[in-house]
Formats: sequence, structure tokens, C-alpha cells
Amino acid sequence: MKTTIDIKRQHGGDLDTFRERYGRAPLDYSSNVSPLGVPEEIKQAIAEAAAEVDRYPDPLCRTLTEKIAQEEGVPAEWVLCGAGAADVIFRAVAAINPANTLLPVPSFSEYEHALEQVPGRVDYFPSMEWNGFRLVQTFLDRIDDSVDLVMLCEPNNPTGVLDHKQYLNRVFEACEQHDAWLIVDESFLDMTEDAEEMTMTPQLGEDRKLLIIRSFTKMYAMAGVRLGYCLCGSAKLLAGMREQGPPWGVSHIAQKAGLAAFEAGAYKERVLEMVRAEKPYLYEGLRSLGLYVLPGAANYLFFKGPLKLPELLSEKGILIRDCSNYRGLGGGWYRIAVRTHEENEQLLAAMREVCQ
Repeated sequence: MKTTIDIKRQHGGDLDTFRERYGRAPLDYSSNVSPLGVPEEIKQAIAEAAAEVDRYPDPLCRTLTEKIAQEEGVPAEWVLCGAGAADVIFRAVAAINPANTLLPVPSFSEYEHALEQVPGRVDYFPSMEWNGFRLVQTFLDRIDDSVDLVMLCEPNNPTGVLDHKQYLNRVFEACEQHDAWLIVDESFLDMTEDAEEMTMTPQLGEDRKLLIIRSFTKMYAMAGVRLGYCLCGSAKLLAGMREQGPPWGVSHIAQKAGLAAFEAGAYKERVLEMVRAEKPYLYEGLRSLGLYVLPGAANYLFFKGPLKLPELLSEKGILIRDCSNYRGLGGGWYRIAVRTHEENEQLLAAMREVCQ
């Protein structure tokens, strides 16, 4: 008997389901990880760590935490590692236990799933196609004394929209005014050109209700390793998050891989160069087919196309992200990653066949 995933819990990168249906591995445009593969430094670290898996991992991730703190320019006490960004999200929501959350949609579905595990209410705020799915003044007006938590994805998944820093600061000011927590998921921010200028890290402080989420998954193609972390100045919240999961939440292999990622500096620039070159090529290729495309800030593009597009491309061995299971979106919305030029040529050639 085949095991199926609830459509609401489906994400990109579901290669096993594709193999079951089509008997082969796809060219995967549904997952937004680096197209350059795992850096050699990380592969080597994983191989070396394999000889040490007979021991328990450090439950506090001390060496990795110190390295992250050094790179981020924050105290080590402000860093908490987790088994991917999703793990950090679930721990944070459980520890805050908000009575009322303001959540823009469409956005990463695991926010909603994490909020389903606590008894509070969720107020969904729809962003609109007419203004490019950007948040507006009305969203700020919804932050009042009834709100305990606001969650943002910057840049947003799946739209790729990165809100202006001035606007994000205003959101945080509204949250502080009304004593609400702000969680900003910056998992894709290092895939953008303006990461250092756009991060909310400078706003962190001991008495400030701000938590920032980061991930190793996207930039370093480490989706199977499961490693993410958060930055927060609240010792109370971080202590509560540690209590929301097992003591060995981050494996020894993941910790070693994370340390090695900081030694792969040249790799990161190569990824950004590829995105810089290939995203405009993909964007213009999609537009030439008469499709509505958001340029976005990250390493993926969000667009509207024919309703049967995923099935048509799957028959040609290509997997894209059908976004119809995102709250606030209907059928016909899709997301594709930016990959190598040869792969992008293959995708656009297939799309020209099925869209014309």
C-alpha cells in the first residue's frame, strides 16, 4: 500500500512521489536549493562525522552556536539551532503559545501547521495580486492590542516578495507598541542581493520581542541534513523553545555540516552569480510565453500559467511547485527555482511545447 501525503502538507522536492508515479527521477524545479549541489567542504565534513555517529550529539550545539554568533555579530546566548527552519518555527510557536496571531497569506504553509498545534486564533491577512502581493498599510492597521504574534517570511515563499526595510521596521514598531512578538523568517534572504541591508538582525535586543529564523538548506543544498537556527535576545523564549523538543534535536552530522558551511565562502558567491545571471533569463523566457510573472527577490520565480501545467511538465520529466495548496491562492499559480543555464533551457523548451 502506498503512503500518501495530505495535500495541505505537500512541499517542493517530493522526488519519491514523482519516482513512484513516473518511474524516474525528475529535473526538480520545485525545490529552491542551490543548483550547484552540496559544497565539497560540507561533503568532506559529513564523511568525517560519519565515523563519530556512535556518540550522542552536543544537545546545546555549542561549537556551532559560537560560530553562528561570531558570523552574525550577536551573543552566543541569542542563538538556538534546530533540525531545519521548520523545527525552529514549531518550537517558537509552541513556546510563545499566542492567543491571536496575524499571518499574511499566501506564505510558507508550516507557519499555519505550527499554529494549528496551539489553541489560539489565527487572523489571516490576504496579500493581493493587483499590487504584486505586497503588504500594505492595512496590514499595519491590523496590529493592535489583540495580537500576540505576527509572522513574516522575507523574502516570502512562494511569491518571492521582499518587503522594504522601512516597512519592516514599521511592522516591528507596531508590534512593540502593542506588546506582540514578531517572527521574521529570513531563510531565503541570503539568496538575495541585499541580505546585509535587509536583515532585521540589527533590531535584536534583550528586551525586544523579535525572533529571526535562518536556514542552511537553501544556500548550501543541505535539505536532507536538516539544519536551521534562530536569533533572539529573549533568554526566556529560547529556554522555552528548548523545552519544546527532544534534547538531541540537531544531529552530530548536521552540526559538523553547519560548521563546514562557513568555510565555503567562495561557493556562496558562485551561487549568487548564477542566480544573478539566470533569473532574468528565466523571467524573460516565461514572459515570452505570455505568462504573468513576479520578478521576486530570491532564487525562484512565482507565476500564473495553465491549470494542467504540472502534469504536462511531469510527463516530460520536469517537476515544478504547484502552489494551489497555499492559503489564499487558487489553481494556476506556480513556483520554479533558478537552476543552471542548461537546465533552464530544458525547462523553457518544454514549456514552449506545452503552453503554445
